[in-house]
Amino acid sequence: MIASMADATPEPPLVVDVDGTLVKTDLLHEKIMQFAAHNPLGLWQLPLWLAGGRHHLKCELATRVPLDVSSIPLRDETMARIRAAQVEGRAVYLASASERGIVQRLADEIGGISGVFGTDTSGNVAGDRKAEVLNTAFGAGQYDYIGDRSVDFAIWRSARKVLAVSHSAEFSRRLSRSFPGAEILAHPRRPARAYLAALRPHQWTKNILVFLPLIAGHSFDFASIFTTLLAFVCFCLAASSAYVINDLLDLPTDRTHPRKRLRPFAAGDISIAYGVLLGAMLMLAAVSVAMTLPHRFLLTLGGYVVCTLAYSLVIKRQLLIDVIMLGCLYTVRVLGGIAAAETYYSPWLLMFCLFLFLSLAIVKRCSELIARRHEAGSATTGRSYIPDDLAILLPLAAAAGYGAVLVVALYLSSEKVRILYAHPARMWLICPLLLYWISRVLVLCNRGRLHDDPVLFALTDRVSWITGILAAAVIAVSI
Repeated sequence: MIASMADATPEPPLVVDVDGTLVKTDLLHEKIMQFAAHNPLGLWQLPLWLAGGRHHLKCELATRVPLDVSSIPLRDETMARIRAAQVEGRAVYLASASERGIVQRLADEIGGISGVFGTDTSGNVAGDRKAEVLNTAFGAGQYDYIGDRSVDFAIWRSARKVLAVSHSAEFSRRLSRSFPGAEILAHPRRPARAYLAALRPHQWTKNILVFLPLIAGHSFDFASIFTTLLAFVCFCLAASSAYVINDLLDLPTDRTHPRKRLRPFAAGDISIAYGVLLGAMLMLAAVSVAMTLPHRFLLTLGGYVVCTLAYSLVIKRQLLIDVIMLGCLYTVRVLGGIAAAETYYSPWLLMFCLFLFLSLAIVKRCSELIARRHEAGSATTGRSYIPDDLAILLPLAAAAGYGAVLVVALYLSSEKVRILYAHPARMWLICPLLLYWISRVLVLCNRGRLHDDPVLFALTDRVSWITGILAAAVIAVSI
């Protein structure tokens, strides 16, 4: 019995691919997005680096993008197989086409990894090249390999055991035909609900602002309503495209946030490549619909798109400029409604929206600071604010909110109201309702009971709904 144990052949090492197999994302795509987020004006360099080969591109990015691997989402099934192998005393190696340095950092983060193989200045470690490297290190048929792509077929032909993560039914069928004994560890799917969540349809309610010019100007003819409805669709498509792009650029920050880490891209439920394609398709659809509307609307939508991109790339990290831009983006929606239906341009309405949404944008930053106030570190990740700024930000939010009410009061004193409303005096009841709602939002924010986004809070808050219904009733009895 003792001789039998001594003669036992040790299990061969387990070699694990990284991108899509161990991690739910692609490390090269992650680095490209982070390079774009922090150096948007340097994007022109990417094609030049790629012209020198994929390994050259990866090495250039490695020196410029310090990717944090601690928050990268790992695939549970692959990690379970790694831990099982380690318990059995088997050596585990990571082999990836990603740059070797980042693969090593990932191995250090996981722990218990015997060694790594990765791309360096000598070449891209993928496909036949990876098979050659592994066969040289271990010998053909002397290692088990976990992969997830067609390019891994070259390695599986030399591996003792074929283990895979499958991303599609077609890939599973092809794998089974080529390697009848293959073991599929996981069948990840991209459910429709993940794509729907990436679009953030709950945010589309903000685009109802395009209907404000119709309501304020009492323009309820079919043509105006129809064109405004198309404008609403355009802003929904463009906004969803902007949210997708913003989420892709904000991955490291989102993964450290208690709620945002569950977003589809941060969680790895949708790949970055699919995200880029989704964002482009949504923007193309928005422009296509906008071309059926007056050219002024197309220009307005173009301005909105440029501003949202500027916000995602640069402005969101700029002190106070970020909240002013958010307030302006809400106001642009109103301008879009005016341009689409070609209704009366109301400076009163635009001033009211600018002040009100500036207030809510500041409240959004305040709620983020309050949520992180007791966490390690004083700064809000990815933003230019610290908890001590609450002493000035909350008063600024109150001033902007009350400024919006002042604009309403001045408007109610104008001749325009007497033309539009049969009982203009009744409209003054709007002011105390607004004062109450804005003050309540500020108090709840200070108590830490407000969602990161006050607009979303209002949609689920019963008191906000009651206040809105009362305001609508006041307008109805004033007409």
